[in-house]
Amino acid sequence: MPDAPAATPASRLRPLRGLWPFVRRHRALLVAWLVALAGSSAATLSLPVAIRQMIDHGFAGGGAGIDRVFVLLFGVAAALALATAARFFFVSLLGERVVADLRDRLYAHLLALDAAFHDRTRSGELVSRLTADTELLRSVVGSTLSVALRSVVTFLGGVSMLFATSPRLASYALVGIPLAVLPIVAAGRRLRGIARVSQDAVAGANALASETLGAIPTVRAHAREGYERRRFGEALGVALRAARRRIGAQAIVTAFVILLVFGAITLVLWLGAHDVVAGRMSAGTLGQFVLYALIAGGSVGALAEVWNEVQRAAGGMGRIAELLDETPAIAAPAQARPLPAPVRGEVRFEGVRFAYPSEPSRPVLQDFDLHVRPGETVALVGPSGAGKSTVFSLLLRFHDVQAGRISVDGVPVDAVDPDALRGAIALVAQHPTLFATSVRENVRYGRLDATEDDIRRAIRAAHAQDFVDALPQGLDTELGERGARLSGGQQQRIAIARAVLRDAPILLLDEATSALDAQSEAAVQAALEELMEGRTTIVVAHRLATVLKADRIVVMDGGRVVAEGRHAELLAQGGLYAELARLQFIDATR
Repeated sequence: MPDAPAATPASRLRPLRGLWPFVRRHRALLVAWLVALAGSSAATLSLPVAIRQMIDHGFAGGGAGIDRVFVLLFGVAAALALATAARFFFVSLLGERVVADLRDRLYAHLLALDAAFHDRTRSGELVSRLTADTELLRSVVGSTLSVALRSVVTFLGGVSMLFATSPRLASYALVGIPLAVLPIVAAGRRLRGIARVSQDAVAGANALASETLGAIPTVRAHAREGYERRRFGEALGVALRAARRRIGAQAIVTAFVILLVFGAITLVLWLGAHDVVAGRMSAGTLGQFVLYALIAGGSVGALAEVWNEVQRAAGGMGRIAELLDETPAIAAPAQARPLPAPVRGEVRFEGVRFAYPSEPSRPVLQDFDLHVRPGETVALVGPSGAGKSTVFSLLLRFHDVQAGRISVDGVPVDAVDPDALRGAIALVAQHPTLFATSVRENVRYGRLDATEDDIRRAIRAAHAQDFVDALPQGLDTELGERGARLSGGQQQRIAIARAVLRDAPILLLDEATSALDAQSEAAVQAALEELMEGRTTIVVAHRLATVLKADRIVVMDGGRVVAEGRHAELLAQGGLYAELARLQFIDATR
């Protein structure tokens, strides 16, 4: 099998093409930057001419023209200062706006990706891509790109002026340029690979830190602070070693470039000095040539450093492009069907088979059938791993089934826009998610257009009024990360208030009272019974005491329905439900 062709410098930078759609949105800034770049480059290339005039004419004739020459030199310097400031302003602002747009696009895309993607990807790694990699790109667009283009312009301009000044010396000077470019090209591929490894190592360390900091109570409960420090230190060590390899390679390339370029310039200066002594060239002309040689050589050296930065950015953009290329497995159909208005809340699972993407050979549900009538309350019970919570995930269309059909009011859920489907459902999870914002904003998350009165009514309905009023700033109290300032029961009641506010026709309760004490559970259970009135409600229950009043209890085991009926009927039938009831009701009294 023939070897794959070696990647060219252009192909290695191909990921950076993905930045162009974000750059071209800001055409005015782009044009302003290019104009300022042209002005600063022209001023830079004018300086050697002004200095030649100063040397050859300013000191001649007793210094009669020295004032005019220095005024000219100051004018060029002033033009260079203004043009450079404008270039810096426009390109820095362009970089900030491009990266803001890129982050916005990437964040929106990550939110749209399906549950299977997030199940297999660490959130800390995604945060690293969203921050560290985009920061590299901000540096490239806001600084490196400007330096690169300016260096190219001044290099070409400097070389042109070298030939205009002294074609013979310019020919000698150009011998060093290919020698300087060769190590840049040769090391480019290696630098890109090293940069990619370095960025992946940083992302891994960030992911580990995010995971550990999000589980501080568990870390402390197990006295594992030292262990986690060692794990993070090892991850940082991997990142540091990768960074050292990158920095070392970059330093070697830069040293070679500078040595070759300025070695060639030194040789040319030696030849030029002999020409001045022999009277074949004026001192001003040699000074002009030296300055242009320095400009051209400095531009090549800058390009060497820029190339290394661009390689790193290409690696970062490559990872971002991989994320942007991820296609959501769950998407709105091209011709989405609307749910009936109003939604009655009839739910059907017919012959459903489902296995999670991470374990396709182990079905969680198989031959699963369930019919929930409008306004009915159905409780799902069974041992852990029976597939109860998976029913919720499939009804919310976090995943698609491999076989069978799920419908709401007769409309298949995969024919409905996911946002419209989820808008008809309210969920209270077993472990509620609260955000690091105020009580008001956490409750309002259920319905963003809710009024202050709506929010307060929902809080009262969830029997959360007393503890909310006792908080330091009431509804304006910040709850901390994941609601850390509230107890488990209080967090659950805020989540219930959110569901009350949502006022959806289908209500999903995943053991919504599991975190409450007996007194709070009774109060919240009463509130939930009011909320469930007239709504289709599906309850996942681990404690049978919470579902005794359900219209129907569905017993699940091994991903199938094994029995259904009322509490008394199922007890009389014996089987799994009777065994669960014995364990919970009888053994609990011993």
